[in-house]
Amino acid sequence: MAGDQAVLFDLGGVLIDWNPRQLFSQVIPDEARLEHFLGEVCGARWNWAIDAGKPFLEAVRERQAEVPEYAEYIGIWYERWEEMMTGELPETVAILRDLQARDTPLFALTNWYRETFPIARARFEFLGWFRDIVVSGVEGLAKPDPAFFRLAARRCGLVPERTVFVDDVQVNVDSARALGFDAIRFIGAGPLRAELEARGLLGLKGA
Repeated sequence: MAGDQAVLFDLGGVLIDWNPRQLFSQVIPDEARLEHFLGEVCGARWNWAIDAGKPFLEAVRERQAEVPEYAEYIGIWYERWEEMMTGELPETVAILRDLQARDTPLFALTNWYRETFPIARARFEFLGWFRDIVVSGVEGLAKPDPAFFRLAARRCGLVPERTVFVDDVQVNVDSARALGFDAIRFIGAGPLRAELEARGLLGLKGA
């Protein structure tokens, strides 16, 4: 029986498609330059700092000063950010809808900029289905930091051993598992549905 199990969702890459490449492949025609920009100039480390609470515009201006030959593109990252948020992932949203229909306690834990999360809230109705959404840029902490998971557990009243955590990044899954969460690496809606059915969270009621 699912009992009082909760589900804690990551957002980007699980429920929302956030894809810088889709935008920048249109504005940086040279493949090598594009790869360098996405991998090094506005890569994971730089992006994570903003996720963890660094002011977006401050980070952009600092990076423009550090890599002036890419200043125009760094500015586009700021000015056209919404174009990188390409839409919802409908098959996973359908899973979320099914969980909601069963009154499953739903929460989200997301690495997301403080300044841009309100754009997502206004755009995606399904974000209103969560009882709470813990946003890294607001809290000044980001996955995979264990402190971010602990904060979410306290704020949302979660017992890790009774909480299924879904994320598409392995290091985040590993961090959650180390704290006792029942963590699932998201590789697609089909495998996720099967995992949730195996836990009694989806499928026949009462199964």
